[in-house]
Amino acid sequence: MGVTPEELSAAISACLADAVRAGEISVDVPTDVRVERPKNREHGDWATNVALQLGKRAGMPPRALAELLAVRLEALAGVASVDIAGPGFLNITLDAAAAGALAKAIVEAGPDYGTNDTLAGHVINMEFVSANPTGPLHIGHTRWAALGDSIARVLKASGADVTREYYINDAGNQMNVFANSVLSRLHGRDVPEGGYPGQYIADLGHEVLTAHPDVRELTDEAALPIVREAAYAAQMKDIKATLAAFGVTFDVYFSEREGLHESGAIESAVKRLREQGHVFDADGAVWLRTTDFGDDKDRVLIRANGEPTYFAADAAYYLTKKDRGFGEKVYLLGADHHGYVNRLKAIAACAGDDPETNIEILIGQLVSVNGAKLSKRAGNIIELKDLIEWLGKDAVRYSLARFPADSPLTLDPELLKKNTNENPVFYVQYAHARSRGAARNAEAAGVHRTVDGVDAFDASLLDHPTENELLAHLAAYPSIVGKAAEFREPHRVARHLETIASAYHSWYDNCRIAPQGDDEVTDLNRTRLWLNDATSQVLANGLSLLGVSAPERM
Repeated sequence: MGVTPEELSAAISACLADAVRAGEISVDVPTDVRVERPKNREHGDWATNVALQLGKRAGMPPRALAELLAVRLEALAGVASVDIAGPGFLNITLDAAAAGALAKAIVEAGPDYGTNDTLAGHVINMEFVSANPTGPLHIGHTRWAALGDSIARVLKASGADVTREYYINDAGNQMNVFANSVLSRLHGRDVPEGGYPGQYIADLGHEVLTAHPDVRELTDEAALPIVREAAYAAQMKDIKATLAAFGVTFDVYFSEREGLHESGAIESAVKRLREQGHVFDADGAVWLRTTDFGDDKDRVLIRANGEPTYFAADAAYYLTKKDRGFGEKVYLLGADHHGYVNRLKAIAACAGDDPETNIEILIGQLVSVNGAKLSKRAGNIIELKDLIEWLGKDAVRYSLARFPADSPLTLDPELLKKNTNENPVFYVQYAHARSRGAARNAEAAGVHRTVDGVDAFDASLLDHPTENELLAHLAAYPSIVGKAAEFREPHRVARHLETIASAYHSWYDNCRIAPQGDDEVTDLNRTRLWLNDATSQVLANGLSLLGVSAPERM
């Protein structure tokens, strides 16, 4: 029997099924039995309350069911003992060999350890960041850049087919305002009232001039479309470069102008929704009857002047995702977008989808950074690239990943710049670096995982209490990844890495890997090296899911 919570859960389910087949009990066997670490480690390695859950349905006292299960569980290879506590809790203790075997399994699995197939078959479109292409990325985009990317990573690690998508809002009057702002600065004029301020507009003007040296000789009317396209391209290039520096990449950059307006997708969407009976005409406009599906009011698709609304673009965009085969569409929106939830779910319902399963809207709360300075280029914002330069990608990404998206967050730069255990990202990264240092020291002392090409590993030797504790946390890692994906909460991974780091530091302080002085290298040294390297692997795997590096040295 394996020793991860999932494997133990499956073993308990199998014991229940055996008892049913033997006629000892009559009950529907759950496919997923909850297994968790007991709060008091003296109570065993793992605990389950399955007997309390099923006792009534099985027609017997929970403790009697626990006694029946205990007999079968104790017969399993790798189980040292099973104790019954209180009204029917089962406390399970594994033998050292069964628990220790995990260390070798992790090293052999490598980067794949922790991946699972709980979301296999799910085809998910994740849209996040989607900042307007009229200025640089700023602190308002930072949280979703970090969290959106990490959510996508844990979803992929759990077997989902995930497409990261960035919606480029490159249509509408804002693009004309943007172009006029750049054109004005090109000619040394003030930005028009309501235009975009900041040095970056002048910088974009220089880029436009480099690409089109004669643009200032044209009339404003002739120059405007040239400036619009060149400045737009330059700004998107800057946005993509900033995201890349933050470790975020997108599979699709979807242009509103090309994908919705020029392609005719909006007209097609209105026609399709009308055919499904959800579109009506009133007051010269075309409406979508979203109140049938929980929205607070019906929404205008096409104004009386024939112009489509932003809502029409939202509806058409949703349909493009459906047409591209995405069974699940996840929208990551800012704190000021609560009003979008019902209307987007109504669009899904009008499109014939189930708004409870085919669309998911996550709302992120605001994030601020103590002492952050406004951008010199943009003037009125805190730029993401400045945050990266100031605090470092790893510190920002990890800090944003270790809190739920729906909690307001203020980052403390002084803490994030400290190379002490108070700084969570340093604490976890240092544990990884320390484990790699321990491996280098072991090699220098002649400790290797193999002897003459054969694995030198004796799991039964890993019997120190700190080894048991560390192994249990390593065993729990795959289920943590699965839950992080299920609930879209990568902070579960971050917090678990901190638990692993703590257990590793405690083990490191109590158990030597390299022999002391002239002592002979033994299988205990070699086996502990396996555990050390297993810990390295899990820390690296988890940090990768958060888009954070796992340094070899610090």
